[in-house]
Amino acid sequence: MQDRMSLFVAVDGPLHRLNPLTKLTAVFTLILVAFLGPGLYLPLGLFLLVVVPLAIVGKVWRPFVKTASRILLPIILFLFVMQAFFYPGGETVFFKIWVLEATIEGVMFAFVLVTRIAVLVSSFLVMLLTTHPSTLMSDLAQRGLPGALPYVITSTFQIVPQMQVKAATIIDAQRARGFETEGSIRNRVRSLLPLVGPLVFGSLVDVEERTIAIEARGFTVPGKKTSLFEIPDSRIEKIFRWLCLAIIILTIGSRLWLSFR
Repeated sequence: MQDRMSLFVAVDGPLHRLNPLTKLTAVFTLILVAFLGPGLYLPLGLFLLVVVPLAIVGKVWRPFVKTASRILLPIILFLFVMQAFFYPGGETVFFKIWVLEATIEGVMFAFVLVTRIAVLVSSFLVMLLTTHPSTLMSDLAQRGLPGALPYVITSTFQIVPQMQVKAATIIDAQRARGFETEGSIRNRVRSLLPLVGPLVFGSLVDVEERTIAIEARGFTVPGKKTSLFEIPDSRIEKIFRWLCLAIIILTIGSRLWLSFR
């Protein structure tokens, strides 16, 4: 069952039982290795051999595919078109459409860029599908972060699903008033303006409400904060986080060493 106000899917999966900091550390490790690691096919390998299996093991495969495809497909199409035809360093022509020439250099650059973005988006998506925002906020607060910071982080992760819920509510209200939101392209374009206005103003109201919530929950009050429940953190997970930190240091160090050779 998926939370309406977040991407979290409530199932009994192994990733759901992990500490939120462990998953957050793994996400940043995957992203840094994908962007700084050597090799053209490393990001693709991380996506196919790490992120996708994690989505399957975590029992969030279907919402993962549905959400990732909606986010990544437009990005992939746009980047491949722009980089293939307009890459500044392209010399070897791959194919030609009218006056536009796609170069091999541009296609390869687009391939690397797209696979890196895929790792970034998909790894965060797996974490959000298997981690409830309140659990993440509580864990970060228990580790000594300033009270307002975990709230801001979790609120940022909830922006997209909350915007989707607001947009669906506004569209339903428009339909109830007899406004045509489906059918021809003209009707769809006409429905955008009445949708954007309430959506933007509603988001501004949400910002004010979040500010009031921070004050009401005492996040700015000095002193150690307490929580109603303790989030488990096993020794194996702590070792795994230190291992991720070592991988990050090795990746950054190897990138600096190769750049100065």
